[in-house]
Amino acid sequence: PGAALRDRATERVEKGVGGCETEGSARGGRGKNTVLSEGSSLHSGSGGGGHHHHYYYDTHTNTYYLRTFGHNTMDAVPRIDHYRHTAANLGEKLLRPSLAELHDELEKVRAPNDGFANGEEGTPTREAVVTYTAESKGVVKFGWIKGVLVRCMLNIWGVMLFIRLSWIVGQAGIGRYTFMLFYLAGNYLSTSTFPTNSLSVLVIAMATIVTTITGLSTSAIATNGFVRGVLCKCKLAFIHSNLIIFFSLSLSLGGAYYLISRSLGPEFGGAIGLIFAFANAVAVAMYVVGFAETVVELLKEHSILMVDEINDIRIIGAITVVLLLGISVAGMEWEAKAQIVLLVILLLAIIDFVIGTFIPLESKKPKGFFSYKSEIFTENFGPDFRDEETFFSVFAIFFPAATGILAGANISGDLADPQSAIPKGTLLAILITTLVYIGIAVSVGSCVVRDATGNINDTITMELTNCSSAACKLNFDFSSCETTDCNYGLMNNFQVMSMVSGFAPLISAGIFSATLSSALASLVSAPKIFQALCKDNIYPAFQMFAKGYGKNNEPLRGYILTFLIALGFILIAELNVIAPIISNFFLASYALINFSVFHASLAKSPGWRPAFKYYNMWISLIGAILCCIVMFVINWWAALLTYVIVLGLYIYVTYKKPDVNWGSSTQALTYLSALQHSIRLSGVEDHVKNFRPQCLVMTGSPNSRPALLHLVHAFTKNVGLMVCGHVHMGPRRQAMKEISIDQAKYQRWLIKNKMKAFYAPVHADDLRDGTQYLMQAAGLGRMKPNTLVLGFKKDWLQTDMRDVDTYINIFHDAFDIQYGVVVIRLKEGLDISHLQGQGSLNFFLTYSCFHPLEPKGPVAPLNVADQRLLEASTQFQKKQGKNTIDVWWLFDDGGLTLLIPYLLTTKKKWKDCKIRVFIGGKINRIDHDRRAMATLLSKFRIDFSDIMVLGDINTKPKKENITAFEEMIEPFRLHEDDKEQDIADKMKEDEPWRITDNELELYKTKTYRQIRLNELLKEHSSTANIIVMSLPVARKGGVSSALYMAWLEVLSRDLPPVLLVRGNHQSVLTFYS
Repeated sequence: PGAALRDRATERVEKGVGGCETEGSARGGRGKNTVLSEGSSLHSGSGGGGHHHHYYYDTHTNTYYLRTFGHNTMDAVPRIDHYRHTAANLGEKLLRPSLAELHDELEKVRAPNDGFANGEEGTPTREAVVTYTAESKGVVKFGWIKGVLVRCMLNIWGVMLFIRLSWIVGQAGIGRYTFMLFYLAGNYLSTSTFPTNSLSVLVIAMATIVTTITGLSTSAIATNGFVRGVLCKCKLAFIHSNLIIFFSLSLSLGGAYYLISRSLGPEFGGAIGLIFAFANAVAVAMYVVGFAETVVELLKEHSILMVDEINDIRIIGAITVVLLLGISVAGMEWEAKAQIVLLVILLLAIIDFVIGTFIPLESKKPKGFFSYKSEIFTENFGPDFRDEETFFSVFAIFFPAATGILAGANISGDLADPQSAIPKGTLLAILITTLVYIGIAVSVGSCVVRDATGNINDTITMELTNCSSAACKLNFDFSSCETTDCNYGLMNNFQVMSMVSGFAPLISAGIFSATLSSALASLVSAPKIFQALCKDNIYPAFQMFAKGYGKNNEPLRGYILTFLIALGFILIAELNVIAPIISNFFLASYALINFSVFHASLAKSPGWRPAFKYYNMWISLIGAILCCIVMFVINWWAALLTYVIVLGLYIYVTYKKPDVNWGSSTQALTYLSALQHSIRLSGVEDHVKNFRPQCLVMTGSPNSRPALLHLVHAFTKNVGLMVCGHVHMGPRRQAMKEISIDQAKYQRWLIKNKMKAFYAPVHADDLRDGTQYLMQAAGLGRMKPNTLVLGFKKDWLQTDMRDVDTYINIFHDAFDIQYGVVVIRLKEGLDISHLQGQGSLNFFLTYSCFHPLEPKGPVAPLNVADQRLLEASTQFQKKQGKNTIDVWWLFDDGGLTLLIPYLLTTKKKWKDCKIRVFIGGKINRIDHDRRAMATLLSKFRIDFSDIMVLGDINTKPKKENITAFEEMIEPFRLHEDDKEQDIADKMKEDEPWRITDNELELYKTKTYRQIRLNELLKEHSSTANIIVMSLPVARKGGVSSALYMAWLEVLSRDLPPVLLVRGNHQSVLTFYS
């Protein structure tokens, strides 16, 4: 340790403290023949009573050695002082030696300038390649007018236009519509905050705000990249691709589902796809019920009823939906022609209504129609809610009339140029339909009173001066409607527009056109959305609905399913009941579309570049929030149910993890968040409380050493980084090809096997260089490995010793760059690559495919050794039971030897295991040392079942074990004393791994210690689940590779799984808060 420590030690010696007790030759201090004795043990003020650590000064190396277990060694035993803050005023701070002091060559060891030690101890990304099996010729394609504008207008001008808009005006009044925009901007959504004298065209304005913002968002998403709309059977193949791609390949069928899924990912897309498809199916029922209701009203006028009103609606609705199904199944070309005819009829009906408002026939006045009158406009300007209706209940009934804005996007695959057609057609449709809705609402509110008897005799012959109602001022007395039910007026007659029109049959035709066209559009949209969802295989149970038929790939099975859903809701036969059901579903879809644009903009993905520029991320966010608020205000429990359904589907898809990669903004934001946090983290200094084992695991191909992988994963999962290193050697060109293939292949293998790890292949001329590259370059910023994990080289006695030398030099390289080192040994071995049909593999260098592999030839039965190896390879995947994890914490490496076992016990498979701690000590201090270690562990808040102090570590091992060791190393000895000097030097130069006689004698004590430790391990830990033990450190340039490998061999032989651990001698544990 440092100069201050030497000064204190020398001062004590010069004062004559204690006697002298050393082994080997005495060494002097600072030029004086002084040695620290037993009595001069350097404890900290608060740590007295710990192990006696005896320092003496070596004049050759300027290094103090610490006497542990009665032998000269710098390695420090674990004690509390090493974990104190340097500034803690708790007496003299005792520092553990740095890793460099233990590991560097002797001539390189220098004392620090200050008084302290320098250190303290499957689904890879992919892109879908679409193979088109349908020929492009003969596929019907539409422009923006026929494909989007016409379709959206017809879908928006639905049932509400002719048979509910007049009722809405009667309930809410005219004025509410015009003021809604301003109240929404101020978030005044409670009806109590609206002016009591203004409530009407507001409903339309509110719906328009929602749909306009959604239309802008839809246009932004639809124009983000080239959009192909080819109807085809798609066969998906997957290749490695860039992370972030937005709609750069193809916009398939699916409308809102496709837009949301490709923006927010399959979790939200899958959830909203089912809901939106279901909402469109229910919308078919709503429009058909509206049609049937009109037909029944016409039949009532002629006193024709089949059963009663409700059942007649059911019968007519069922017949109608069957006919619509037939038109839809006939194909898109027939459906498009039908839409044009229906639009013409609908436009004529609107014109007919407008003309009729200027023709006040006397016969219509008793029914409440007086043409444009200021008195009526004034009276109808304010609200008059009846039958427990409120502003938002009325809005809930009206809102489905504005939900046709995605009709064009829903058939994006049928559009010739979706990127241009969707924005132009959708926004223009919103503008036109909104103006028509407002115009009709103002017109009908200015021409028709709320209540009328229909009785021509209810006229007033004399002029009254105290009239309060508009009807009275117009010489009609409808006051009887206050006490009895009337059949006419805005509040009572759903067929007001027919009554007002110049030619009533044309209005009926318009109603039929509006309802049937909207029903037809929804009937086409729902199956195509569902087909797109099923093609993505997000919900495997629905895969049968992905199949298409004919040249246009028509989803016939989807049509049948939609038909059945619609028929079920038609049987309800109540328009005002059906409408609020789908309002929440449509609002949820719109909320997610708006959120998609906000999310994509927030993610700042380079791939988010919409050609449509008239959008704003914050307006989209406001639109999303507005949709959510309106959902709750309309019906809080229905909104809550919708959210629960979306959340449930989201959780399901998240759990199932569908094998898709669409370059969603969720991925982009994940990347951005990771990047920002990594940069932020890079500016944060390391702190012992935040230490995490971040392991570079030299697995080769990850599936060839499953035991190594699973054991490291057990203590790094959700805690630290795990990188699977793979060194490819051999010709560079071939290796580069293999790396390119392996990168995607093995990362996918890790994901499929639920390994939270990264695969890092590298090419190098030899294993050592490749490992150095990985240790230097793996990771990012603070997210870099700090611990090297290797498997024990089981075959070292039979292999080329140059490979052994390379293996041991990797240890030295790791210590040089301040890595911790973990060596894992299973007596059966780790490498199972030869059992996968791959043949014999070199260390780390493996070429394999996914496990399990199909054998290339006949499979021979496994021999006993291979059977045991296969069983051992899976042992860490099983629950470990109530056994022990034995920690032999002999030398203080900063606490990594203790931290790893603790992390293991926090995992489910290891939680029942108890930690037993073994430490070295002296016979006469066993109780004292046990209490000291118990205190330290309690301060670290690490539970343990027992502490065993080994006082006989320094006992000489059994003779037969010494003999066995000598026989093992005999082939690797140099025997330089028996050779001429020149020959010995030449052999040492050519074979540096050989063991010299001088080296063997110099490290005799340490060799005996490894043999003795193995004896103790067999005595105390032979039944443990796993043994975690301090890894002995070999001085670089002092201990040959063969001798060090022999130490590791004899130390860990014939034992349960062993982890030999050596941290980088910087603290990884602390007892400070």
